Amino acid sequence: MAKILIVDDEPRIRDLIREHLQYAGFTCEEAGDGTAALSALSQGGIDLVILDIMMPFMDGMTCLREMRTRKIMTPVIMLTARSEEYDKLAGLESGADDYVVKPFSPRELVARVKAVLARTMPKPAEDSGSYTFGDLHIDTASHSVKVAGQEAPLTPKEFDLLVFLVSNKGIALSREKILQKVWNYDYYGEDRTVDTHVKMLRSHLGPCRKYITTVWGIGYKFDPDTL
Repeated sequence: MAKILIVDDEPRIRDLIREHLQYAGFTCEEAGDGTAALSALSQGGIDLVILDIMMPFMDGMTCLREMRTRKIMTPVIMLTARSEEYDKLAGLESGADDYVVKPFSPRELVARVKAVLARTMPKPAEDSGSYTFGDLHIDTASHSVKVAGQEAPLTPKEFDLLVFLVSNKGIALSREKILQKVWNYDYYGEDRTVDTHVKMLRSHLGPCRKYITTVWGIGYKFDPDTL
């Protein structure tokens, strides 16, 4: 069963989350701030991080950015008491996979944990495959993407988005469809969530960014034959 790292400076919040996750069959570790979280992650074995934004010593946003700088690509669900769009987008742009606004339903949080893990946990070998389009190579077995032979540091969410677009090559996909399929459940998000992830994905694809085209009034399409 997957191991979840719960990072929050409030013990009662950690206790609440741990109780529901353990009831759902997960194992848990805890940390009270971002520094302790990075120490736990350096030991390996963590499958997902639930990360509060507002913490002393090292806040969640700083911790997330440091994780990605260190190439720790463990999926992250952000916890925040803030509901402004800026804070949500800042977390997504920093590499978060999802966010939950406090006060939250523990059952919803568990559902989101399961959904993120379903997308990011290793799949059986028979489900593996690869795609090559010019300088772009995607290996779904190893969850790796290379552009002109160089590794593209995609987050798990960006990888899922790219694979979904590629598997529907040439099809114009609405933002609503992308939210439904890539987020893997009834996601309470906005169109900007998709736009933000597409922007981040393009930034990692270098000259291959042109393969992801904007279909005005609809959404996006993967078109490797675009000029």
